[in-house]
Amino acid sequence: MKPLNIGMVGYGFMGRAHANAFRKVGHFFDLAYEPVLTALCARNADKAKAFAAKWGFASVETDWRKLVTRPDIDLVDICSPNDTHLEIAAAAAKAGKMILCEKPLARDGKEGARMVAAVEKAGVPNMVWYNYRRIPAVTLAKQLIDEGRLGRIFHYRAQFLQDWTISPELPQGGQGLWRLDAKVAGSGVTGDLLAHCIDTALWLNGSIAKVSAMTETFIKERKHNLTGKVEKVGIDDACAFLARFGNGSLATFESTR
Repeated sequence: MKPLNIGMVGYGFMGRAHANAFRKVGHFFDLAYEPVLTALCARNADKAKAFAAKWGFASVETDWRKLVTRPDIDLVDICSPNDTHLEIAAAAAKAGKMILCEKPLARDGKEGARMVAAVEKAGVPNMVWYNYRRIPAVTLAKQLIDEGRLGRIFHYRAQFLQDWTISPELPQGGQGLWRLDAKVAGSGVTGDLLAHCIDTALWLNGSIAKVSAMTETFIKERKHNLTGKVEKVGIDDACAFLARFGNGSLATFESTR
């Protein structure tokens, strides 16, 4: 197999998930390329070195700008918070690197469009980590639908339900809790959880023609870890919407944290 040299940005939960996937994917699928954990990039040098040693990365960088220009890097895997995706992806595309980016792709549509323009201009292979398509049961459902074995689809229902923000004592912002900070995350469950459901629905059942949605932030204020002050919460705790697919089927989507 040809080596595929990977430079990964971020060592949080998704960094661990991706590193684990790169190490094990060859045991499950026949690959044309061998993933090589070439470099891990994170701001905290000590934690980055510890992560690299544990997961088998050959080197460490503390500046992603150096990572994306390294000649020994073929692919840049973006596992960092949402507010960093655009800048890293645009620079990686300009440097001619393949790009794998965690979802949500960006904080809003404008940022996402700029990322798409950057990769299209550079002509580099790219992907968003919508990994639920690879779940065996979902893949089987896709095969059954494509083969016509389910007949006409009338209804589609999707739920992604969590409860980790239910306590009003849970703070927002900073490491591990940036998903509750609107400036960093862009949105709450809509981009974090429901994005997976929407992508899976598009894959299984085709395009969505119409939507009618509502969101709610149940905990209006939380202490911010970076300022120490109680501040307004700008992300959504829950989202629900009705949809009509292009094939005429009706849908309900619901998510909560």
